[in-house]
Amino acid sequence: MRLYRNMKMAQLNNSQKQILLKIAREAIEAKLQGLPLPKYEINDLKLNEKPGVFVTLTRNGELRGCIGAFYPQTPLWQTVQKMAAEAAFNDPRFPPVNSEELKDIEIEISVLSKPKKINDWQKIKLGKHGVIIKYQNRTGTFLPQVAEETDWTLEQFLSQLCSQKCGLPPDAYKNPNTEIFVYEVKKIN
Repeated sequence: MRLYRNMKMAQLNNSQKQILLKIAREAIEAKLQGLPLPKYEINDLKLNEKPGVFVTLTRNGELRGCIGAFYPQTPLWQTVQKMAAEAAFNDPRFPPVNSEELKDIEIEISVLSKPKKINDWQKIKLGKHGVIIKYQNRTGTFLPQVAEETDWTLEQFLSQLCSQKCGLPPDAYKNPNTEIFVYEVKKIN
């Protein structure tokens, strides 16, 4: 347990969370109208920190887009804005969001702790840890929510991550040359 105690997470209040959700939705709306991303003047220190972020879009409970950044160079609010637009229009798994479906799109923002490298995959806690698998030039991740949405065992979770996201053999997570990182998220929805 000590291994994960130092994972720092952005602690956001309800007002800050609502601002981020509003920024995400307005980014999608602007792009739908062919407009540039809206400009904001945000002085809140927490919203100007630079944690990793994923924005997940769902429609009627089904995944509609998910894009993120682990090491953004921009403030949290700007990263949320950019990732929301990317998830809506540039996730290669889905066609771009259209105006008819926008009202049904639900937005979930995952603010990430800094990833920590681990040496024992069995220390991963399903539902608590997001996982990054890295082998040579291939990298993939599953947010902790993936474990909550499936009935996968830890081995199935890691096998699916290796094969689906990294294009690696399902047991690549056991290869001593594979790097494994864990992180935690604070969900905003």
